[in-house]
Amino acid sequence: MTLTAAVSGATGYAGGEVLRLLAQHPEVEVRTVTAHSSAGRPLAEAAPHLRSFGDLEVRETSPEVLAGHDVVFLALPHGASGEIAAQLPEGTLVIDAGADHRLTDEAAWRRFYGTGYAGSWPYGLPELLVSPEGEKQREALRGVRRVAVPGCYPTSAQLALAPGFAAGLLEPDDVVIVAASGLSGAGKSLKPHLLGAEAMSSMSPYGVGGVHRHIPEMEQGLSGAAGRPVSVSFTPTLAPMPRGILATATARLAPGVEEAQLRRAWAQAYDAEPFIHLLPEGRWPATKSVQGSNHAELQIALDRHVGRVIVTCAIDNLAKGTAGGAIQSMNLALGLPETAGLASEGLAP
Repeated sequence: MTLTAAVSGATGYAGGEVLRLLAQHPEVEVRTVTAHSSAGRPLAEAAPHLRSFGDLEVRETSPEVLAGHDVVFLALPHGASGEIAAQLPEGTLVIDAGADHRLTDEAAWRRFYGTGYAGSWPYGLPELLVSPEGEKQREALRGVRRVAVPGCYPTSAQLALAPGFAAGLLEPDDVVIVAASGLSGAGKSLKPHLLGAEAMSSMSPYGVGGVHRHIPEMEQGLSGAAGRPVSVSFTPTLAPMPRGILATATARLAPGVEEAQLRRAWAQAYDAEPFIHLLPEGRWPATKSVQGSNHAELQIALDRHVGRVIVTCAIDNLAKGTAGGAIQSMNLALGLPETAGLASEGLAP
């Protein structure tokens, strides 16, 4: 079986990462790539590392160009994919790597994004615990024809804390997440503060004070796992590296919970998962260990002095945080092996 695919936003970081991973997928043939600024040029000019697709000409993004494929990946800025997706055939699997279809709460969308609400689609994080009964999002992705890929920060934050909330071990009203992201998380457009001379050898926060657009997405996922509302304080930072996210997520321990229950809950959630790894005690996640791969590393600790659980999670923001999650969700939707095309190990050095 060969499935045909089109990738929009193909010259951006997210779209390019989708293509990089699809190059090793045994069941998918990419026939069309689209972008705005590079339209009319060979893909090789804008993305010379994508040799498998270098002969493809970049086309303008439109419903007419994207239609006629089995799978369409939309790697577009927020607010851009909803209108296009609405014009694609119902039988086409459409995977939105942007933000347009992630939130189930229209009011939260309008507050944080300020544009028209496009509705919500099944959420593309298969390993996410979605209820206190231990259900995972995986089952909601089988056979669907629309998928909303999570944001990269919410991927790391939800993987870090959902097992504790699903098991009833954590308090829902004092969750603090601080995460460092590689510069590619800010996109490919030219911005002065992302120039090498400005960003190298420096770290800086942004979106401070409860205004970052990924907050409602984190709260949505963690609330589902907990079965009650969870509030999140989130502070993102830019780190002087091209790829990766290292998230440090903390929450207060619920009354009466014993330390032994913590590791058991995370192990039960992830021991059977091919891409999520709870590290042995004494080892800590590192972004380099997962770079270029669909894997996530986690470690859990208890700060007894303040009664808080601390979970660190490392992912590649472009792989597990975006393109890897998109392809993993595609596999589930189409009935393919979940790991197809995602066998890459991390890169070292």
